[in-house]
Amino acid sequence: MKQTLLKVKDPKKYDFTILTVIILMFAISVISIYSAFELIISESPKLLLVKQIMWYGLGFVVLSALLYLGNDAIYTFAKIGYWIIFGMLIYLFLDRFVVAKLLGATHHLPFVTPINGATSWFIFPFGSFQPSEFMKVFLIFITAQIIDEHNNNKIVDSYESDLQLFGKVAKWALPPMALIFIQPDTGICIIIFISLAIMVMCSGIKKSWIFIGFGIIFLILLVFFYLYFFNKPLLISMIGIENSYKIDRITGWLNPEADKLKTGNQLYTALLAMGSAGLTGHGLQQHIVNIPEAQTDFIFAVIAQSFGLIGSLFVLGVCLIFDLLLIRIAIHSKVTRDKYFITGVLGMIIFQQVENIGMITGLLPITGITLPFISYGGSSLLSYFILLGSIMIASSKAKKLSDYVYE
Repeated sequence: MKQTLLKVKDPKKYDFTILTVIILMFAISVISIYSAFELIISESPKLLLVKQIMWYGLGFVVLSALLYLGNDAIYTFAKIGYWIIFGMLIYLFLDRFVVAKLLGATHHLPFVTPINGATSWFIFPFGSFQPSEFMKVFLIFITAQIIDEHNNNKIVDSYESDLQLFGKVAKWALPPMALIFIQPDTGICIIIFISLAIMVMCSGIKKSWIFIGFGIIFLILLVFFYLYFFNKPLLISMIGIENSYKIDRITGWLNPEADKLKTGNQLYTALLAMGSAGLTGHGLQQHIVNIPEAQTDFIFAVIAQSFGLIGSLFVLGVCLIFDLLLIRIAIHSKVTRDKYFITGVLGMIIFQQVENIGMITGLLPITGITLPFISYGGSSLLSYFILLGSIMIASSKAKKLSDYVYE
């Protein structure tokens, strides 16, 4: 019997599975911060916990608003948001390189206070705001749109066409990345580069570009480690004496026990906390060792210390489920722009998960990259909820395309 398409069912079919995983991450985050109370010295631990709950609550409000507005509105706002955040990055640049030089290092523009030597935050009465966290999000939206429009308009696949795409992406990405790098915040720059590079790699460019890119990265790493082991003074002069602390991070990574009180302290204490936890951990709010940045960069070490191997594997499982859900949405999405966008989000999230857990376990150098949805941080958390809103809309579209009513 012949069937004709009548209509697509109207009710939105939101992906409540991914929402359930986010709520689970919220619970993990709150419990982990609570367990780190004895380790937090920067400010009131109770206040941090209340703030994290507040940021999550605000995140769900943002998510609801984005689900109402739809993806077209989000992509339009992304470019507006880009220019607003870009202006804030210039403001931070002026504070660090103009005001400080003219008036002295103790003078700053209103709402700007350097933290740990980095001029990356605005300090308001209600809390801090880090513009770079939102820039990495807006660049994913903009790059997805650039790739989609480029592929729709190009006539033939060629190296020239690929170079045009590289130029379009670089025009938007390089200026804010330069401003973020000199704050200095190398971690955010790496995240932006990884996420956008993966999007471009999956855009349909010629495979030879991918081999060239990996070859350049391998060559840079080869030169870096050659100089590190055989000509460290030259390496320090090349990166600048003010960035010599980055060399110390490599030293602390390769041999943390050689200088347990300085260069290797962060990794050594994290490994000690995890190694002593056993199968089930020491329990909540135990002060076994002084874990640095226990509520942010090293929150996974707190989880391992409190809940042992079982708790660590549980958190890893939750992260893996979240990643697989994103992969499923990308596969089933019929909108190419959404596919590119989710690819960028996947690149960013997976890289942060691997880098954060890898640096705490000693597999990778320490870079100050947080664990998404679990580490404390209002700016990063709200930026993830913007991504989550668009992801859930893309998932809803994918479900509706396979849910028809026939007559």
